[in-house]
Amino acid sequence: QLQAYGGGWVQPGGSLNLSCRASSGTFSGNYMGWYRQAAGKEREFVAAINWAGGYTYYTDSVKGRFTISRDSAENMVYLQMSSLKPEDTAVYYCAADKGLRSLSNLMYYGMDYWGKGTLVTVSS
Repeated sequence: QLQAYGGGWVQPGGSLNLSCRASSGTFSGNYMGWYRQAAGKEREFVAAINWAGGYTYYTDSVKGRFTISRDSAENMVYLQMSSLKPEDTAVYYCAADKGLRSLSNLMYYGMDYWGKGTLVTVSS
């Protein structure tokens, strides 16, 4: 089970941090990540982190502005978002994989476990 926290409203240029906790025993894959879905649009990949090595991956539109990190001991994954833009407005979902598919497959099709989304609104 995944539980995301931290959504809210922020002005353009501001920052917001999201957190996600994976219940103990529910995550045995390779990656955790964040996806988002804006109103009227398809869900898109935002960022992922390799659980073992901590390697990180981002969609181009958030590179340099968002940072994904993890706390292995606490089964937590974080998304630090800065220099937020109105186009970052979306419902953000935390996700985890089962360890059966490649990262490119996960990025395109999504992961295997999903938390409830948390709304991020960037507006003035």
